[in-house]
Amino acid sequence: MSQHTFAAMLGLLLRKGRESQSWLWRWEARLKGVAFEGTCQFVGRPIISIARGGRIVLGDSVGVDSALRANPLGLFQPCVLRALVPGAQLVLRRNVGISGTVLCAAASIEVGEGTIMGAGALVLDTDFHFPSGDWGWATDPVTGAQPVKIGRGVFVGARAIILKGVTVGDRAVIGAGAVVTRDVPARHIAVGNPAKVFPLKKNRGRPNV
Repeated sequence: MSQHTFAAMLGLLLRKGRESQSWLWRWEARLKGVAFEGTCQFVGRPIISIARGGRIVLGDSVGVDSALRANPLGLFQPCVLRALVPGAQLVLRRNVGISGTVLCAAASIEVGEGTIMGAGALVLDTDFHFPSGDWGWATDPVTGAQPVKIGRGVFVGARAIILKGVTVGDRAVIGAGAVVTRDVPARHIAVGNPAKVFPLKKNRGRPNV
């Protein structure tokens, strides 16, 4: 028992150490052009890139967890935040929390207040590539890009993927591993690949499908 307590205390100290570096990653993000609307908490170093003329905005109390042990599931990669081209924008509103999450915008991705995203979730508003010639592939994130909007208080499960043109309503739930290709209304749950959408039943706020 004492060993377990010691290990827990050690883990807490190590997390505090990672959190103490938050100022450094905020400073780096600011140098890259990220606009802050308050104080954000970085645990571990995210990958951030902003094309000239692009825009990334982080609201007050946004949490960006990128360290391996920052999430109970463990993270296989840091958070990735990218505004890929001029005019692209990525906006995370107040109290959004992301863990090892990838958000790549060639048009627009907006995430509403209080939304949280599980380990390894992806939100993409572009296909990145399209067929060229007989068998080749062209790389142009702008071609076919469509805005993504995620509402307030949404839960996005681990490894879920939200694709271009999707709107997710307030208080919706995206199940772990879901691949979302169409809109999810408010207070609905999307599960499966491709995702199917069902109303959320009133069961203490938990999905019941």
